[in-house]
Amino acid sequence: MSAWSQYIAQGLSAPAQQLIQELLLAMQSGHSCIQALPEQVQALQHLVAQPQHIAPFIYAEQQLYLYRYWQLEHNLAQHVLRLQQAQVAQFSVDDYQDLLSDAQQKQALAAVARQALTIITGGPGTGKTYTLARIIAALNQALPDLRIAMAAPTGKAAQRMKEALQNSFSDAKLSHLVTADLKHLNPVTLHRLLGLGMQQQARYSAQQPLPFDVVVVDEASMLDLNLASLLFAAIGSGSRLILLGDAHQLASVDVGAVLADLQQVEHLAAHRVHLHTSRRFKAGALIGELAQFIQQEHPAEQVLTRLEQLLPPMQLQAIELHADMADVVQLQYLPDSLTNEDYAQYYDQLMLGFAGYVAALKRYVDSDEPEHDLAEVLARFDEYRILTAIRQGQLGLYQLNQQIEKRILQQLALHTTKQGDWYVGRAVMMTYNDYQLGLSNGDIGICLQRLRDGQWQFDVYFPSLEKWLPAPRLPKNIETAFALTIHKSQGSEFKHTALVLDRYAANLLSRELIYTAITRAKSAVSILADKHSLQQALMVMTTRQSGLQKKLNEG
Repeated sequence: MSAWSQYIAQGLSAPAQQLIQELLLAMQSGHSCIQALPEQVQALQHLVAQPQHIAPFIYAEQQLYLYRYWQLEHNLAQHVLRLQQAQVAQFSVDDYQDLLSDAQQKQALAAVARQALTIITGGPGTGKTYTLARIIAALNQALPDLRIAMAAPTGKAAQRMKEALQNSFSDAKLSHLVTADLKHLNPVTLHRLLGLGMQQQARYSAQQPLPFDVVVVDEASMLDLNLASLLFAAIGSGSRLILLGDAHQLASVDVGAVLADLQQVEHLAAHRVHLHTSRRFKAGALIGELAQFIQQEHPAEQVLTRLEQLLPPMQLQAIELHADMADVVQLQYLPDSLTNEDYAQYYDQLMLGFAGYVAALKRYVDSDEPEHDLAEVLARFDEYRILTAIRQGQLGLYQLNQQIEKRILQQLALHTTKQGDWYVGRAVMMTYNDYQLGLSNGDIGICLQRLRDGQWQFDVYFPSLEKWLPAPRLPKNIETAFALTIHKSQGSEFKHTALVLDRYAANLLSRELIYTAITRAKSAVSILADKHSLQQALMVMTTRQSGLQKKLNEG
């Protein structure tokens, strides 16, 4: 960043170089702009301009931008305001009141019935997808022949959206409203929906809008400024856009915190509905109580004492998962200094959650008809995941995956051997969009043996796409995925998550990060954490600098 800022500011003063460097570093943290005084900005001379002019930097309302991000914010604001004012075919909700049980859900239905833009937010288990299924069924009944599209930022989130929707559509109360078309709705990634190709040019735009009457986007907290700008621009006149998400989760990896900004805009109050009642976490459920605790303000000197009253420290144990189980939450502190024997013990403890997966793999390999056991392998794998904040170090992503891989191979020694990078049971995740293979960043697959052309070969099954690919065709840099970064886990849901936070993660941690990791779990959470890092995380709340709210409020 220092070298790049010096290159841009050649011939300018040291304060100009420092200001440029500060802006570039802020963008790396997800901010679209920084606060700057006029006298500071003067140092940029010919490189800076006012809005509506083209220059490397734009200065407006005491905020300094790179031109690209000012333009993206400006375009997004224009399209949000366009949708806010757009007219759509309205319908009466009187005939559908019995479908929904609480006031906020009914408010969401009424909002969708009368306007083009609706933002539905809520914490985990508040019924966002449940509410959406009923809204879509009512829409489809009241306004027949609607063209409906469903999307999410990642393949995993799209897959989970599909499963949750189909489960909701099977409700007997909806049987007279759910058509065959609704049962076959297939959520896709936003990249696929928008037709984003290798050059990141969208097929659909303001000039060629999406050919749908209703577009629904789940996990909207993951929308970055660029993707949101493309999405809003591609919603045509007369079409509806419904966003679902939880603004308490992590913001997007790239620049922007679009959902959080939209929730703060006064002019959009009538377009927002927040669901309060949690159905996943009933009163007294530990994960729900922990999620609420994380969102609250606590004095620094009391935060761990209060946490330990809710969650007494212990040693992590194996957790037996079963239907209707009560929440289980475990907290174990890491000591200040660690030996190799300590690390080996922690890897063994973290491996306990994969016991059901290993057992399912053994049955798959030994089966005469392994395709019949595929569903169980997938289900057992999705029961548990290890989450971490960092990639390097003994408890970082790479080492955790290596250690879990080592233990899985040991337990499957009589059932499989490793050939190159591949073996039965290897879980992998794409790290970029590969348009030739039809795979998106975040898609997860499992390597298994299959009989192909008379020989047993390693193929990888991607559940979100329902397709197999030969392991050798996959890129060398595909990542093993027994452990995920917390950012990559967004949009996913597991019965049990293990959260690992060592002292090297301290500067990366925040309440949003911990909240996101905790709420990936439906039934059980195991936390293995450095005490001081956890305390620091519970005191840090991340707010991204942006001018989007101001642009929309001034609308």
